[in-house]
Amino acid sequence: MKMLKCCALVAFFGIMLVNAGCSPKKAEPVRTAEIADGTIDPAQWGKVYPVEYELWKQTSEPTAAGKSKYKKGFDVGEELPDKLDEFPFLALLYNGWAMGSEYSEPRGHHYMIEDQLRVDPGRYKAGGSCLSCKTPYAPQLEERMGEDYFSKPFKEVLAEIPQEHQTLGVACIDCHSNRDMSLKISRGFTLGKGLQKLGVDEAKLTQQDKRSLVCAQCHVTYSITKNADMKSTDVLFPWDESQWGGITIENIIKKLRSNPASAEWTQSVTGFKLAFIRHPEFELFSNNSVHWQAGVACSDCHMPYTKVGAHKVSDHRIMSPLKNDLKACQQCHTESPEWLRNQVISLQDRTMSQFIRSGYATASVAKLFEMANKSQAEGKQIDKDLYALARDHYEEAFYRVVFIGAENSTGFHNPSEAMRILGDAASHAGKAEGLLRQILTKAGVTVPVKVELEMDKYVNNRGVKKLMFKPEHEIKDPFAGR
Repeated sequence: MKMLKCCALVAFFGIMLVNAGCSPKKAEPVRTAEIADGTIDPAQWGKVYPVEYELWKQTSEPTAAGKSKYKKGFDVGEELPDKLDEFPFLALLYNGWAMGSEYSEPRGHHYMIEDQLRVDPGRYKAGGSCLSCKTPYAPQLEERMGEDYFSKPFKEVLAEIPQEHQTLGVACIDCHSNRDMSLKISRGFTLGKGLQKLGVDEAKLTQQDKRSLVCAQCHVTYSITKNADMKSTDVLFPWDESQWGGITIENIIKKLRSNPASAEWTQSVTGFKLAFIRHPEFELFSNNSVHWQAGVACSDCHMPYTKVGAHKVSDHRIMSPLKNDLKACQQCHTESPEWLRNQVISLQDRTMSQFIRSGYATASVAKLFEMANKSQAEGKQIDKDLYALARDHYEEAFYRVVFIGAENSTGFHNPSEAMRILGDAASHAGKAEGLLRQILTKAGVTVPVKVELEMDKYVNNRGVKKLMFKPEHEIKDPFAGR
């Protein structure tokens, strides 16, 4: 009996230790000092908080290449990886606007505006809207300029920023109060309105909530609404009918498709006016993921506490845990970095395999629409009801593929939800293809068993710096042949 009691106590304390290990260590109290109102220059904040400032400056340094399988990292002078070269079906699906000519992987926060200025100018045709995440001056500009902030040309709005700060990316004031360094939401005109849609009272947000929401000011999807002249009018978060901890892809798509002002571009292959989905990290992570349910915040993983001399601070060189040798994961997990890395890569491999399959399936449907549109232009009778139904399934597939393709964790933020979304994308694409084959057959058009995607037509000739696509090239499915 004594032995049983002893074993029970050992087990109990073992469980307690494991549970204790799953709560990231709290930072020691920070000695705060007030900074003058309106101070945006990070160097001025750095005089009071030198350790955090020096870490923040490191976002300009090359990230650790080779440690992440799907996010390669960069070195000084390197051409950035382009998703259109890696996944040619995206070049087909995005053909018709600038994302279809260049879709470079981003660098560190230091380069937010610099990278914007080096891409195809078509990428910032949305005007000042494009600065909403990228400059700490955005709240001031939006308040002062009103609708002109959104509609005026990008470089014209950029010129409203003091010259010495025109390439300054996210800074201290974006996340912190100048009074006491507490976390704050500075983007009331975007995230603030989004939280209202979720029924969230900002006054009741916890510190841990804010450790995710300061990131959600930018790492979210948004719609740049247009007027009749295709000038930008606002930046909206499509969170209608969703709730805190449950912003679903279904509700995002429903909002985008029901709002004509969200149609930002025309897809050349199909001729459809479409919206777009951009980097929805917060939406995927917060939608009932394992880590979200465990109370983990974005900062726990991407800004883990670190020791700098005698100081213990949150690491302001924000990066993927993979590129930081999984130190963030080891706050909770006791396994070795190698074991943890293998788990991450395994989950990402599964997501990428399904992404590639659903992406090509959706691209095949786009080409069948092209065939149907051509047949109709030649005078053939196209069943309008079946066409509308096929388009409905196609757009449902398209937005799901874009959602996972734009989300920067390669599915890791919420693996089960990522696989569900891509599985539904493939299903919708399959239904659309079946309907289009039926439509074309009824119209007397012979449909080939394998749809020719003409990939070189979409991937080649995207500019001198772009890699040339080879027709025989095939994307390597990480699960092919297993």
